[in-house]
Amino acid sequence: MDFLNQLVSDVNGVLWGVFFLIPLLCGTGIFYTIKLRFVQVRKFGLAARFLLGGASLFGKRADKSGMSSFQALATAVAAQVGTGNVAGTATALVAGGPGSLFWLWVAAFFGMATIFAEAVLAQTYRTKDEQGRVLGGPAYYITLGMGEKWRPLAVFFSIAIIIALGCIGNMVQSNSIAHAMQTAFNVPAAVSGVVCAVLAGLVFFGGVGRLASVTEKIVPFMAAIYLIGGLWVIGAHITEVIPAFRLIFVAAFDPEAVMGGALGLTVAKAMQFGVARGLFSNEAGMGSTPHAHAVARVEHPAEQGLVAMFGVFTTVVIVTFTGIVILVTGVLDFKTTGIELTQHAYTVGLGSFGMAFVAVCLFFFAFSTIIGWYFFGEQNVRFGRHAQGRLRLVARRPLQRPDGAPEPRRARGAAQGRGREPRGLREEARPLRGAQEREHRRPHAATLTPLCAGST
Repeated sequence: MDFLNQLVSDVNGVLWGVFFLIPLLCGTGIFYTIKLRFVQVRKFGLAARFLLGGASLFGKRADKSGMSSFQALATAVAAQVGTGNVAGTATALVAGGPGSLFWLWVAAFFGMATIFAEAVLAQTYRTKDEQGRVLGGPAYYITLGMGEKWRPLAVFFSIAIIIALGCIGNMVQSNSIAHAMQTAFNVPAAVSGVVCAVLAGLVFFGGVGRLASVTEKIVPFMAAIYLIGGLWVIGAHITEVIPAFRLIFVAAFDPEAVMGGALGLTVAKAMQFGVARGLFSNEAGMGSTPHAHAVARVEHPAEQGLVAMFGVFTTVVIVTFTGIVILVTGVLDFKTTGIELTQHAYTVGLGSFGMAFVAVCLFFFAFSTIIGWYFFGEQNVRFGRHAQGRLRLVARRPLQRPDGAPEPRRARGAAQGRGREPRGLREEARPLRGAQEREHRRPHAATLTPLCAGST
């Protein structure tokens, strides 16, 4: 077992080192930021209008045709906000110092452009199964967007994400729930496991309709509860807020100036752990959240891309609150780490209630991640079941005029999967739609067969 733990630790150190995933994922975010001309800045207001305009706790029930834009975002955020946002932030602060929070913000900024691109691609290249159920995600847009010769890569991705999220990832989340309940309320781990399995099963067996209904209610609730608790602690230590932010910015570029050289903190460590934590918490570039955004019912792919950016923004807010609470309460001793450090911070801020508060929040965070990751895994299981079939794009409904007649100039483009272009989105769609437009001009494009025999 020691050998296995050491092996996992060594591999993790390489993958999340400064020469592999960090430059790859951050580089991708920088590329899309430049390519889309800082879409996360230029269109942030428009994104907020799309989000607030479609937000509803009791929206139309999701079905095989998809879910609402807000339900898709809630499902994505449910997966993004997990134990890492509570415990992982504490780990980053201990390993990389307070400066790691700054680099986490940097990673999230560029990650917003990445997740915009992921959502647009998922919306553009989606398909249906034999029951008419809308499906989408990286495995689908790899195959439809890049061609059949890239199908082996799509199959590899689908298998990897089923194992990573549907199996290993959900075991980690359920274990975190059991540990938190046992620590705070002395609930046996077996009891927590059974209760979690039953509740998750009730959601799973209800299909996409029940999953979307649960996430659109639980996500706003859990985010609000955690932020209210964080605001209470920060308000009680309001004089420490400005020094905490000053500490973050100074430590990001000169850790020894504020922490001393004895801890061995460097700019490289702050950057490594901050960026790694940021990428892991918001999941931008991991290929997970596009599965939710693919099934959103929207008029234009870029519309869901803008909404998707708020998923990253939400994780940043939650992670920031966790970090600031730890810093203002003064519990950062570089010895205690993980969930214990976060619990200690909230115990200082909320008294004896702090332990229970963190446990309850952790339950909602972890449980929402379980149901979100289950949905992502299910999408890839369906892809694997039809791995030998041919995929076809889902046609969007033609744009309608107020009198009900088709819009003559853009109906054809809408039928080809592009939909209408809401004001302010035309430029953002063009760089990512180019491949699809070329695909439709190819002679064989019209001969794309259904996913499997008998599909329509």
